[in-house]
Amino acid sequence: MANSVAVTPSGGRRTWTVIDEVYRTVEPVEQWLEAHRYLWSPNTVRGYATSLAQWWTFLEQRGEAAGWRDVGVPTVSGFLSWLRNGRTVEHRLAELEVGPATETLEARLAAVISFYRWQQAVFDVPVAGRLMRGTPHRMPGRGLLAHLDARTAPTASSLVRVRRQRHHGRPPLLLPEQIQSIMDGCAVVDPGTGEWQGNSRDRLLFALLAETGMRLGEALGLRISDFVMGRGGTPFIEIVPREDNPNGARVKMMRPRRIYVGADLERLFADYLTHLACRASEVGIPITVDWPLLVNLHRPPLLAALREGTVRDKTAALRKRGIGAVGWTPHWFRHSHATALLLAGTPEWVVSRRLGHAHVQTTLDLYGWVREDEALRAAANWKSYASAWRVSDDT
Repeated sequence: MANSVAVTPSGGRRTWTVIDEVYRTVEPVEQWLEAHRYLWSPNTVRGYATSLAQWWTFLEQRGEAAGWRDVGVPTVSGFLSWLRNGRTVEHRLAELEVGPATETLEARLAAVISFYRWQQAVFDVPVAGRLMRGTPHRMPGRGLLAHLDARTAPTASSLVRVRRQRHHGRPPLLLPEQIQSIMDGCAVVDPGTGEWQGNSRDRLLFALLAETGMRLGEALGLRISDFVMGRGGTPFIEIVPREDNPNGARVKMMRPRRIYVGADLERLFADYLTHLACRASEVGIPITVDWPLLVNLHRPPLLAALREGTVRDKTAALRKRGIGAVGWTPHWFRHSHATALLLAGTPEWVVSRRLGHAHVQTTLDLYGWVREDEALRAAANWKSYASAWRVSDDT
């Protein structure tokens, strides 16, 4: 079977590639990864490498790895069935009790399609043409109302789709009591001593995600100096794009921004920073303001930057204890934060800037449903709106 493996080239940064069943680098996949490696964060490279390692394993099991240039819709559809059935067979009489999430299947399919679209553009591999309906086209500059022009040609879409089970396309959310239970499941204050009991680093991580709406990669890339305490003003966090984070974390699209936070998060940060300084003194490792904020406090390598895999393990452990919503992930905090702001009446453009979206339309596409009921109530009063537009026959 094929595997995605971490590699560190001489003089380079840690990255990921794919090897086949006889431990050779899968050349077409490596070419594609290399073409994008300097555009993506290491975690993104790992995600794509994982998806294509599973794709290559599927082809190897079918004896079709040598014919990767000649696959079509039936093979890709079989790949999705193979993933659903635990990566063993393409068809099963009974459904698995626990199968991959819809989001996981969509990510695997997107990686395969992206891989073949690049292969077609660079090496004329014809597979993408069999998988896509329509042809992509460049969009010229258009006027403000050009989206109303029905003559616009449709963009390409995949002939293979994942059956979705989401309700109304709404992103998953954590309720306030669920967020509180997750943070309390990490650490709580002992009423007798006033000290934190548990892992204050994990509580700080999930509190950051809940109160700021930042992405997990942005939180893992924070340095101590990025959290600016208020000192009589409003504390804030600087999201600083960096390419040299030791854990491979990176700010999406490398867009900097500032996020203002509250006093409770500032106090939690101060308590954690005190604990971090004491821990560093115990092990004899000097730390500076440029040190990663979230680090390993009790497991080797000590005081090394926290990695995404450790966060996934912590999330799985909390879910196993029945803490939080079923199947929640750290990204749910971002959806919950945005939804709470919009329900409180915060303008969409403000939410967009706080989340770091490139365009406010992204915010509207993801969270437009939050004010859906308000829009429907306004539509019920259509006659009162329309009456103000009436023009007298005398004019």
